Amino acid sequence: MDTVLQILNLLGALGLFLYGMTLMSEGLQKAAGNKLRSFLAAMTSNSLKRVLTGTFITTVIQSSSATTVMVVSFVNAGLLTLAQAVGVIMGANIGTTVTAWIISLLGFKADISALSIPLIGIGFAFMMFKSQKRKNIGQLIIGFALLFLGLSELKASVPDLSSNPEVLSFIQQWTNWGFLSVLIFVLIGTLLTIILQSSSATMALTLVMASQGWIPFEMAAAMVLGENIGTTITANIAASVGNISARRAALAHTFFNVFGVIWVLILYRPFLLLISKIVVSFGGQDPFVSSESLLYAVSTLHTLFNVINTLILVWFTPQIVKLVSMAIKSKNEEEVFRLKYIQSGALSTSELSLEQAKQEIIHFSEIVQRQYVYAREAINNSDNEQKFDELYKKLEHYEQVADRLEYEIAKYLNNIADSDLSQEGAKRVRAMYKAIGEMESIGDSGFNIARILQRKNMHNQKFDEVTIKKLNKMLDLVDSALAAMNTNLKLGYTQISGISNAQDAEHDINEYRDNLKEEHLRNIESEESAYLLGVYYMDLVTEMERVGDYIINVSEAIIEIN
Repeated sequence: MDTVLQILNLLGALGLFLYGMTLMSEGLQKAAGNKLRSFLAAMTSNSLKRVLTGTFITTVIQSSSATTVMVVSFVNAGLLTLAQAVGVIMGANIGTTVTAWIISLLGFKADISALSIPLIGIGFAFMMFKSQKRKNIGQLIIGFALLFLGLSELKASVPDLSSNPEVLSFIQQWTNWGFLSVLIFVLIGTLLTIILQSSSATMALTLVMASQGWIPFEMAAAMVLGENIGTTITANIAASVGNISARRAALAHTFFNVFGVIWVLILYRPFLLLISKIVVSFGGQDPFVSSESLLYAVSTLHTLFNVINTLILVWFTPQIVKLVSMAIKSKNEEEVFRLKYIQSGALSTSELSLEQAKQEIIHFSEIVQRQYVYAREAINNSDNEQKFDELYKKLEHYEQVADRLEYEIAKYLNNIADSDLSQEGAKRVRAMYKAIGEMESIGDSGFNIARILQRKNMHNQKFDEVTIKKLNKMLDLVDSALAAMNTNLKLGYTQISGISNAQDAEHDINEYRDNLKEEHLRNIESEESAYLLGVYYMDLVTEMERVGDYIINVSEAIIEIN
């Protein structure tokens, strides 16, 4: 019974540590999410900046997994190239080593857990404010407190093996098989990280085991190497629902870490001796013979491993990109008629998922814009029965695609809206709902143009060249409005300052519509136009003017939240 209770205490302490880490990371992302995203997008112009960016963000949010998932999300959304992502991921691996140093320097030397309860009280006070920013800060403080409370409980929950030599001897027998033991502990570190989905948690366990004398320096180092392999699983899970670029970014992360583990294992003994010399040179004891310096030795190894690995591979970023592109080949399956950037659920936090949604809406707008290329062809070829039938089917297909895209994006937005969003995020979701609804209506109008032309043909009516020329001019104005809409969508919710381009385009459409109506009425009065043909003509003009209204509504949805 005592053994079961000890195991449950250990699992509870580990759960508390993980929950604290999650709360702290999410609080930081919410408090500085927009700034972090802007920073990530801006600071990726060269390899050095990419590495430094990844290091900085991971140091701030204390989670390489969160940074890597963020990067995969950005690649999936088309905001980062694969080459940029590789550099940021390298930096993230360096940034994550800070966790081990925090634990080594503070977690076991100073009793920070004594401050955990007061910190939770302070965090709770912040949570009582109406301000979302203060609530995020409160979540950050509570997460920080729970992290160290969990770490303290984790250390306390580990049984004293000195009083149980049988268990100690069982563990130690796994350490006496030479290099095979090293490989076993690499595997243990990998599996623990996969199970816990946190390299920081596994690192904490490793440091606890080392500090308690359970395992020697060689095996602790092997577990650290395994953790670097296991941590890649999180990104691969996230990328599994993403597009081909996202999957390639996750694979690049795996390649980077596995390559590092391989060269360290080849040079294992010399590398550990180097770590030992570094620790001794800074006044510590040899970690091979004394457990007092084990924490610093393991932390040094973790840092040096990732720094050296980055220095080696950062120069081969183009080759890594080529390698993962060869491993995950494009099957030309990402056609325009389905979701391109979002697949099945959010890849990361709600705030980051909005970036995928934004890119998907831009993709949606490009599709409806292409629909009007076929609408123009249908008007110009309405008298060619075979050609028109082909175009009619295309326009009908585009309308069905628009319906499906609206539904899928709306479903994705529903998932985001159900989660914890900032006020700005909630406004963006509302704007996105409005935008996709209007774009679906643009798709309906494209098919309505084909239906009007079909009715015209059924009554054996034909437009003359002058009428077709006027309709083409109206379509030119619609094309300008669609281009303005796409421009505004690409600028997005933080960069756009006005929608004069869309307003001017709508004004031109309305003005030309009015001119055509007045001209048409005069022609009817003078009996220069056939009435039935005129009905179809004005129906087309009215439908295209209606498209202009839908287009301006999209731009207005964007500007409303600024």
